[in-house]
Amino acid sequence: MLYLDHAATSPVRPEVLEAMRPYLTEVFGNPSSHHTTGEAAASALEDARTRIAAVIGMRTGDVIFTAGGTEANNLAVKGITLAALARDRRHVVVSPIEHESILESAEYLRRFHDVSVTHVAVDSLGRISPEALAAALRSDTAVVSLGHANNEIGTVQDLAALSAVTRAAGVPLHVDAVQSAGWLDLHELGVDAISIAGHKLGAPKGIGALAVRGRVAMEPLLHGGGQERGRRSGTENVAGAVGLATALQLAEAERAAVTARVGAATERFIAEVRARIPSAALTGDPQHRLPGTASFTFAGTSGEAVLLELERRGIVSSSGSACAAGSDEPSHVLLACGIAPEIAQTSVRFTFGRVPLPDDAPEHLAALVADSVRAVSG
Repeated sequence: MLYLDHAATSPVRPEVLEAMRPYLTEVFGNPSSHHTTGEAAASALEDARTRIAAVIGMRTGDVIFTAGGTEANNLAVKGITLAALARDRRHVVVSPIEHESILESAEYLRRFHDVSVTHVAVDSLGRISPEALAAALRSDTAVVSLGHANNEIGTVQDLAALSAVTRAAGVPLHVDAVQSAGWLDLHELGVDAISIAGHKLGAPKGIGALAVRGRVAMEPLLHGGGQERGRRSGTENVAGAVGLATALQLAEAERAAVTARVGAATERFIAEVRARIPSAALTGDPQHRLPGTASFTFAGTSGEAVLLELERRGIVSSSGSACAAGSDEPSHVLLACGIAPEIAQTSVRFTFGRVPLPDDAPEHLAALVADSVRAVSG
């Protein structure tokens, strides 16, 4: 079985598991406890915070540990907006291709806090223009929340240009980097808040982080003992934090070599699929994309039928976001890119991981994909 759904989740790296092991066994203290066992855990937690901050270009004190990317995105969108309500800023800007955790957070604010929401348009490749973003901003905009790289089509946004727009307007920019962490450089994004998640990087599920620059006010969503400098109460997942920091550092150290290798293999795979399957249409930006993402529509098929046929042949992939799996609705990402609903429902996403594949893997995989599409074509 070949797993090609790394955008959904990735296996825990052995090095990460080993780094976590002491904090699941002998160094088990509560980091808020004022004794030697607790202080050892607190020291490990702060070390993990410092290591993460160094990779993402933030300060140690900016990093807040969460239970994953969804919580990090909720905390950013809701927390920054709720704090801004005191200054009568009641407007949020997102794009229509964002992860559900951003879109639903904005919808919650609209329904329960009388916040207006603007969805800045994307082009057919899933890119946001600086001009479109500038036009969406208002004097009462509380926050802009955008994905660095899309989880379905892999399109990467020009954050240098977009952050210049928000910075000129004095509006905080939050970026969902759950998909891009470990694949793209996060150090010089120039953003005000950034979300990452461990299980996309080779750390366990259930750990993530949100980094928010100190100048940005934010209301906590979880209240209690005041952990994480009062921004996210609850006893911290020390082992998870160590695992996240270790996975992120490993991915960053390997990033140049891995992205070159995976990117080249993905491009060969895309070319082979297009050559073998006349109906195959690549979705997303062919140039500005994550190195390991290849998403297609196959007109005249059912995406779910293709997935089942692929799995029968030993390939595990997906039709898009795992958070929307099981839905009969076409992808909101593809619809926002102007793809017709009946075509959007034929989509299949292949996302490669960091583990090297055999040299002939792209050609072999493309042949299996072509056989699967032919088997289910009407």
